[in-house]
Parts: sequence; C-alpha cells; structure tokens
Amino acid sequence: MTASSHRVQGLNNDEVPADWPAISPREIAWLAGRFPQLHGATAALWHSPRPLSAAALVEGAAGRVFVKRHHHSVRDAATLGEEHRFIAHLAAAGVPVVQVLRDRDGATAVEHDGWTYELHTPGNGEDVYRDAVSWTPLTHVAQARDAGRMLARLHHAAARYHAPQRGTHLLVARDDLIRSHDPIAALTADLGNRPGLARYLARIPWEDQLRHTVLPWHAGLAERLRDEPRLWAHNDWHISNLLWQGDTVSTVLDFGLASPTSALFDLATAIERNAVAWLELERGAQAVRIDIALALLDGYRQLLPLSPTRVHLLADLLPVVQLDFALSEVEYFEGVTGSTANADVAWQPFLLGHAHWFGSAHGQALLAALHAAA
Repeated sequence: MTASSHRVQGLNNDEVPADWPAISPREIAWLAGRFPQLHGATAALWHSPRPLSAAALVEGAAGRVFVKRHHHSVRDAATLGEEHRFIAHLAAAGVPVVQVLRDRDGATAVEHDGWTYELHTPGNGEDVYRDAVSWTPLTHVAQARDAGRMLARLHHAAARYHAPQRGTHLLVARDDLIRSHDPIAALTADLGNRPGLARYLARIPWEDQLRHTVLPWHAGLAERLRDEPRLWAHNDWHISNLLWQGDTVSTVLDFGLASPTSALFDLATAIERNAVAWLELERGAQAVRIDIALALLDGYRQLLPLSPTRVHLLADLLPVVQLDFALSEVEYFEGVTGSTANADVAWQPFLLGHAHWFGSAHGQALLAALHAAA
C-alpha cells in the first residue's frame, strides 16, 4: 500500500516492506502543535518493526515519547478510547502501565488526514524483547514466573472495571465464538457486518475446515465457560509487550488487542504466545517450552489461585484460543491491506495450523503437563 522503504517483521519471521509508511517529520511537526510533550521534536529516533501499524520513538522537549499511528479504518479515536480508558483504570489501581498522553484539548487519540494517532510515555525498564516477533518464546523461567504474577495483578485490578465489548473486530482478541455453542452459526450471522472476512471465506470451504480442525477442540467448552466471568483483559501477553528490570516486569505495554474476555482466556493466550516457537515447529520438542508454560501458570497462581477445574479448562482453551483473533487478522489482511497472501497465512498456519499442532505428540505433551499441574 506504500512505496516506503520502511521494512517490518513479516508473518514468516522475515523482513518485508511495510504496509504503512513510517511516521514522517511532517506528521511529527503536526503532532507537536497539539501535544506539548512533543515541542521541539523534528524526527523519529527509532521506527518500530511491527507490521500492523506504524510507531516511533520521538525526542521532545520533555523527553522521549512513543507515537503510534493507525489507519482510520482500523482504529478511530473512539475505538482507541476504549483501550485508553482501560489503561487509565489499571494505572489508578497501581498496575505499572504506560501513561497515555493528552493533547491540548484533553484528547488521548487524534485523527488527521485519514490516520489516528496516540502518544504514550516510553515506560520504565528495559525493552529486552523489542525486536522479538510475536511468536518468540520466553527463554528465562524466572521471567515467565514474574510475567504470570504481573498478569494476575492486572486481572485483580481489571475485576473492578466494567465496559461494553469493543466496537470493532479488527485486530482485537475476543472470545465471542469460543463462548458460542455453535461458532459456525454465530460467525455466519455476523458476516454481513464483516465484508472483508465474508469475501475471503466465500472462496474456501471454511465450514468444513473448521469442523474438522478447530471445532473438535471446542466440544463442551461453551457450557464450561458459562460461569467463567467476563473480564477486560490484555489478550496479547507476549514478552515483547513487557518492559523488564532484570527478571521482573516493570511496565506493561500495548493494549491494542484488549477486550472483555476472561482471565483464563488471557492466561491461555500468554501460554500460547510465550511457550511455543510457532515459526520453528520443525525443531520438534525443542520448539515447546513446557517449563515456561508451567512457570507462567505458577506465577499467576501465586497471586490468584485457580481451582483444578479451572486449570483443566485453561488447558482445554489452548487449541482454540486463537479462533476469534485469527479471523480478525484474516479480515484485516483481506479487507484493509488487500493482501490475500497474508490472509492465507492467518487462516491456514495460524488458525487451522495451531489447532492441528495440539493434536501432535508435542502439543499433547504441553496439554498433558498443564492438566497435570491442576
């Protein structure tokens, strides 16, 4: 979508041209007119390699500022406000999150020329995993245990936060289909509101593929989730979204996927994101860090105990936890960036492939370890 020379992380752990141009000095100058924290800024110090939006660190008169820009079709000021209100609640409850900055009119998200901008403080701590792709496993058990503890802290604070479901499906991790007794019927009913996703699915035998690959794992989950409380959650608890001081989490970043799901959904996502090298499954047993998964669970339970029944449910969520988000990525690539090739990756190896892997010997070993931990 752009001739920019800016390059970002691709879906296959490669480097590819960016869909979105890098944040320019002209944009920084416009933002500096609205945000006092950017006064004196002229250019970016660093551009993020993340592919789904554009972001940069900028030096202003008051110090460094993290600037993030979204295409208006993905995030407008209203949908960003949903994230920002959740962040503000967590900050007030003592969770170490980044501070969202306000412009001269008090707005935390501003729209300009078809883009939507948000500005954050950079956070405290070392960005150890800044360049790690989303499916890079944690390597230190101590860090995994503390990440579990911090996730429990976040959930404890979030239990007192109440807000409606997100106003968008795009690049948001929801659990609507997982909680549904009939995910295919629920998705079919929603396709009229999701034309990009509908266009993609119309070309493939998606119902049969879901029935044979994903839905066998879903059997009985809707009933078991009926009493699992809705909870606003981070939903992207990956090491690259945490800042560190040694083996301790010092700041929590990036609430772009946040929505009301559940504590178990969020913890299952954390295990899936951090304990499996999804882009290196050819390594066999070495691609799975069962010790990392158990450390995340152990750290979490140190602050928020989980009954054996809920730990069994946590394990059973893992093969389907990616369902709603994978579909949102299909919708984004097909409907926003126009990349059917990337939509294919989101559908095949991400959605179907993850579910299929849990039936392998290595996937079964991970699930068995979690069940045993109950």
